[in-house]
Amino acid sequence: MGLKFGNLERMRHVITYSLSPFEQRAFPNYFSKGLPNVWRRFRAQVFIVAPPLLVGYLIYDWGTDEFERLKRKNPADYENDE
Repeated sequence: MGLKFGNLERMRHVITYSLSPFEQRAFPNYFSKGLPNVWRRFRAQVFIVAPPLLVGYLIYDWGTDEFERLKRKNPADYENDE
């Protein structure tokens, strides 16, 4: 056949465009537009995401402490043992 993997089939009426990796900029406008956009999106979502996470953590912490407390033996039950 002579065709290599990835080019096993001819596709008609499909146009692909590509840009040379030598002509691309890896991080264009990273500091001028990227970081302010991250900060803006963080501020918009923090009050939506943080309260449920905080409540979930507090419930988990309370449950863990309560389990450890209930797991302990009562010293008053063993006062008269010799």
